[in-house]
Formats: sequence, structure tokens, C-alpha cells
Amino acid sequence: MAEAHEEERFDVLTQTGQKTGISKPRNQVHRDGDYHRAVHVWIFCESTQELVLQRRAECKDSWAGLWDVSSAGHISAGDSSLMSARRELHEELGIALPDDAFELIFVFLQECVINDGKFINNEFNDVYLVTTLAPIPLEAFTLQETEVSAVKYISWEEYRSLLGNEDPEYVPYDVHGQYGQLFDILAKRYNCNTEARCLSLQKQLSRYSPICIDPEFTGISEADKEALLFLIEAATVIDDIFHLQVWYSNPALRDWLKECGDKSNLDKLKWKYYLINKSPWSSLDENEAFLTTADSAVKLHVESTKSVTGWKGLEYRAAFPVQKPPSANFYPPDMDKMEFELWKSSLSQDQEQAATGYFTVIRRQSESDLDVSPFDGISGSIHKVAKPISDLFIVPYSEEYKPFLRKAAELLNRAGDLTDSPSLKRLLKSKADAFLSNNYYESDIAWMELDSKLDITIGPYETYEDTLFGYKATFEAFIGIRDEKATSQVKLFGDHLQVLEKNLPLDNIYKSEGVIAAPIRVIQLVYNSGDVKGPQTVAFNLPNDEAIVKDRGTSMVMLKNVSEAKFKHILQPIADICIREEQRIHVDFESFFTHTICHECCHGIGPHTITLPSGQKSTVRMELQELHSALEEAKADIVGLWALKFLMKKELLPISLIKSMYVSFLAGCFRSVRFGLEEAHGKGQALQFNWLFEKEAFVLHSDGTFSVDFTKVEGAVESLSRKILTIQAKGDKESAKSLLQEYGKMTEPLQLAMEKLEKIQVPVDIAPIFRIANKILEKNH
Repeated sequence: MAEAHEEERFDVLTQTGQKTGISKPRNQVHRDGDYHRAVHVWIFCESTQELVLQRRAECKDSWAGLWDVSSAGHISAGDSSLMSARRELHEELGIALPDDAFELIFVFLQECVINDGKFINNEFNDVYLVTTLAPIPLEAFTLQETEVSAVKYISWEEYRSLLGNEDPEYVPYDVHGQYGQLFDILAKRYNCNTEARCLSLQKQLSRYSPICIDPEFTGISEADKEALLFLIEAATVIDDIFHLQVWYSNPALRDWLKECGDKSNLDKLKWKYYLINKSPWSSLDENEAFLTTADSAVKLHVESTKSVTGWKGLEYRAAFPVQKPPSANFYPPDMDKMEFELWKSSLSQDQEQAATGYFTVIRRQSESDLDVSPFDGISGSIHKVAKPISDLFIVPYSEEYKPFLRKAAELLNRAGDLTDSPSLKRLLKSKADAFLSNNYYESDIAWMELDSKLDITIGPYETYEDTLFGYKATFEAFIGIRDEKATSQVKLFGDHLQVLEKNLPLDNIYKSEGVIAAPIRVIQLVYNSGDVKGPQTVAFNLPNDEAIVKDRGTSMVMLKNVSEAKFKHILQPIADICIREEQRIHVDFESFFTHTICHECCHGIGPHTITLPSGQKSTVRMELQELHSALEEAKADIVGLWALKFLMKKELLPISLIKSMYVSFLAGCFRSVRFGLEEAHGKGQALQFNWLFEKEAFVLHSDGTFSVDFTKVEGAVESLSRKILTIQAKGDKESAKSLLQEYGKMTEPLQLAMEKLEKIQVPVDIAPIFRIANKILEKNH
């Protein structure tokens, strides 16, 4: 542990682990029993199934001379957890490792009183696991004499037994309490049944129906066909960026799984399911991990310790947490909301806008300093630098992803040189510039004005991965061929956005003037990449940037061949099982596709830029933060349903669609909820279903099927539309939270439908196979 200096201070926490904003000297914290934070770091050797233990120095003020965790120490006031874990491991044992060696496995609250009541320890410990392949030679350790007198390896099962028997030679931990998680994790991870694991992965994979997406290339010029090669190449670069955005050790995991994919049936299944999720967390299982760090990449870190003759260096597993981090890789993994908000309050208006903007990441200066401090082979500390008021700083995407964006920009420029479409050339050239400048305004305008047979969407857009705040945009790419006939048929919706805005079920004070018609393009998808993991999107309405929405509105792209595949392979089978027999006739593709169009249009109406009760200008996204995505998806869905009925009343759509519209929507509820309630669309759909069910617009019958009560559904749709729109208009986060907690959950009727679909094994979604694009890539390589 770090030497106790008089000036060392700890952040004082509440009993639930939240910062109070107060810091106190170490001796006062332990004297007064204040809650504070510390780190535990365990080194685990995979090949021998052993843990490293340290013997605490005799001069320690607690547990002197006893065997304890590999490395541990307090988190000084203002310091971060991960940085402290790295520093303590280096100071105490002479082992310097990067961030991706540390796996946060759980948080342990230790409450005890020792030394005749003079030492009160109320400590929240972030427990990290470092997994090495082989034992680190004992002579490679450099022990900090004031902290550690010896180290040894011990079987984790033997160590658990010693703790269970309260052996006086070991610092006590309750193996039947919170700390038992360490041993439970190791047991589950390394004593698993391969056959059972294969069956589990196969079952998860079976929820996706592999479908070949092969559009017709009629009408594409030879010049655009040549450009297409470079566009698909650029899209693969976008995939690389997205993998990095999800989690910092995710690219290493991807490469490792691909390399090992042919070694066994289990390895093959792991790689196949990873390809669908693009991370170790399963999109359809509330982001539960289907892999562990034991499945991850092996990295060699030669300079992690002092050199030992005949030993090539430390090999470790690139770690990722069991729980998917809400911060993704946009913020430091151990940054909490309070730290961010305190830092943000110290910034200028322009800096605050950049910190909360779409196209920046937040990093720690101290971790950058730690990264450039190589191990020097001398016992001691990784030196702390004088810290500024805050440790956080802003990095634009153009810097964070520079190597990738340079490559993508080069490919877009080459495609732009080849195409014979002026509007596509403008889009590709301006997007290439945006990748390097971090200014996406002009390129997004060019995207909205695109009028080309070859249709391209590429760049950072959606914010679903940032579940901490919902600020940061992920990269994605969609390459398609314009369906001219279908595009001409959907013009109606974009032309009537202002009329819909004017008549929204919302107080007039909150309605916008000058809503701009959303151009709608229908395409046949050729290839997609980036943020298209798990369930596939059938449409998108972009850009999300409020400045552009205010100035120019939005534009919409519909993926018709994807919609057709989902309707045929998923929605129709769901309707056959979950919808009452006499209403199944009303489930049709036209209604499904029409509502999808209206859903996307309705992202462009309703509150965006708002005025708070204080008179301050803000946006719905900024005020609702991590709740924004789920509520916005629910708004677009339910207001889309309201809008369709409104257009029918105005005789702009045939009234004959009315029943099929509502029944197709009901069947669609079950489809979306199966995406999981951690996913914005799934949570938003659960909210709508439960509201409409409570209002008796949806009815459950004794045979387990559902139907629509056509006499009640219109009023229920309007009441929920008004509720959501008003919450957004007021920027009322508490009401948003209350609404989602009450209705955005798995209720008995929903669970009944989910179980029926699971029993019949209706696919949850499609897994597209892009045969033409893949052939182009193979030919080029």
C-alpha cells in the first residue's frame, strides 16, 4: 500500500458509496469511521489455478505480518480507481501493466473495527483481477519493503478453505459473504462444462435467422460500381472504430477469437456469436456476458517487471468486465456521473459544449502520464504529477481515432474521384474532410441532399452505446441502392411534417414552427457495418445533431429488403402465435412498413430544442441524458401510430389501413421487446405495450393470444403520446424515470408472450449475409 504521508487525503463517501464532496486526512478517516474507497488487485495464474498472496510488512497499522490480497491500497482524494490499482501493483510488487490487464469483478464493502477500537475501516473496495497465463517468477517481483515482506502462490481452492477456517495467518475475509464472489467467479470460469457451454451458445445463436441480402444492381453506373469497392473498404474501417468505441480491449478480443475460431467447436461458436454482437455482451440477454476474460486475447508485456534470465516476460489476458460498462469507451471506465458533473461545472461554455458533444471522448491526464512511465527496474513509485483541478480532459474523435479516420478519408476520397454522381461526390469529399476536422455539419447537409442511385450513410450518429449520459455518437455505415419506385410512394409523410407538428397531442406552447419536411429515401441494403450489432435496424432518421435538426430538419432512410426479411421470417410467425385468430388477417407488410416510415418521420417532430422552466435554453437529449434514447424511441413509435390515424382522418391515407395498422403494431410490440429491456427500442416498446394493456386497448384472452380493442386504442395512443411529448417538452427527467420504471418493464402478459415464442423457437431477428459485398472484399484481398 502507498506510504502514509501526512497530507494523504481520502474522499469521504456516504454509506451507499457516493462522494460527499468532502476529503479528510487518512488518520482521521480511520479514527472517525468514515466511508472511503480502496482497491484490491488479485493476480491469478491460469495454468496453475493459483493466486498471488503478499505478506504484509510488520510495520503496518493493520493486519501486520498476515497474508493478504496480491496488492491493495487506498484511493487518494481525486484519484481514480483504475489508476490507483495500476499504481499500487507497481509500487508494492514492481509490476507495471496497462489498463486492459485489470478486470473489475465486483465491489466489496468491508466494515470492521480493530486495534482495540482505534482503527475503524469502512471501505468500499474495487476488486480487480489480473489473469496471467503462467506464474510470474518470484525473482521478477520487486517488493516495497515498507509494505510487503514476501509473496507466494497458493491454489485458490486452498486459499478459500483457509479463509473459511479463519486461519490466523491470513487477513480475514468472509468467503460466505461478498468476498465469496472471487471464488465463485473462478470456479464458474474454469470448471465449466464445454458441452453445456456449446449448447448454450448454439441456443443463443439460433435466435438469429441467417438471411442472404442480395439486392439488384440495376441502374448502377460503371463508375459507381468502381466506387463501391472503396466504399465497402471504408465501411470495414468504420467497423474497426466501432469495436474500439464499445470497450478498449474489444479489438484485441475480436482478433483473438477470429484467430482461434477453427480450433474447436466451442471456439467456432464463440466467434460466430461475437460477430453478431460485436462485443462479449449479448444484445438479446440484457447485455449479459457470454464470454469471460478467460476467453480473451493473450498479450505479452515484456517490460512489466524486472527481467529474469530465461523468462520471456509476463503474458496476460486482455480483460473486460462481466457487466457491460455504461461508459463504453467514451469515458474513463471508473469515472462516475458526479465526477463528470463537477468537472463540467468548471468549464467554459464552449468547453462544456465539447465535453457533452457527440464527437469527443473524455480521458484522464493521470492515465496518460502513467502510460508513458516505463518500468525502470527500481523499487519505488510510478510518480504522481501535480494534478490540475480535474484529471479529465477532452479529445476530439479526429484525434482519438486518427489512424482509422485517415484511412477511411482516403478511401472516401478515392470513391469520390470515381463516382459520376455530383451529389455523391460532394457527400464523400465532405465526409472525408469531416473525419479529419471533426466538423460534421457540412457533410451531414450533403448527406441530407444526396440524390444518387448509390446511397451512402457513413459517420458517427447514434448514441445508444453511451448509457451513462447518451452524449457520444458511435460510427456506422450503410451502403445501399436507391429504390426509386418506393421512394416516390413515401413522399407523402415528409411533406406533412409541419401539419403533424401543429396537431400533435401537446400544449401549443411547446410546438415548433417551421418544421422542415424530411426527405425519405428507400434503399435496398448492400452492406452495413459499425453500430449494427445484434438486432438489425430497418430504418434510421438522421442526423441527431440538434443544430442541424433546427436549421434543416432531418432525412430518413428505409431499408426495404431488411424490412421484408423481418416481416416474413419474424413478424408473421409471431402473429401466428400471439395474435387472436380472427385478427391475424390484419397483419400485413404494408402496415408494418408504413408504420416504420411514420416512426422515423416522428423523430423529426415534437420537442428537440426546449426552454426550461428557468428560461434557460437546452435540448431534450441534454436534460434526459441516459433516459433519452428509450423515451425517444417510444415517442417515435406511439406518435407514429397517432400520426397514421391523423392522416387517415385527413383522407391522405386509406381508412382501410386502420385495423391492420393497430394489429400489426401489437405484433410488433412482441418483436421489439425480445431485443431486451436494456436496449432502447425494447424498453420503449415495453412502455407502450404496458400502457395500452393497462388502458384495455390490448386484450389478453384465455388461450394466451392478444387482440386490439378498436374502441379504446385511439384514446390510449393519444394519452401516451401526450404524456411522453410533455415530459420531453419540459425536460423532466424525474417524470421520464418514473414512467420508464412503471411501464418499461417485463410484465406478466409480456412474459407470457415471450415464453410462447421461446417455446416455438421463433427467431428474434435476422443475421444478414452480404454475399455480393463479401465477394467484392474477397476479390480485393
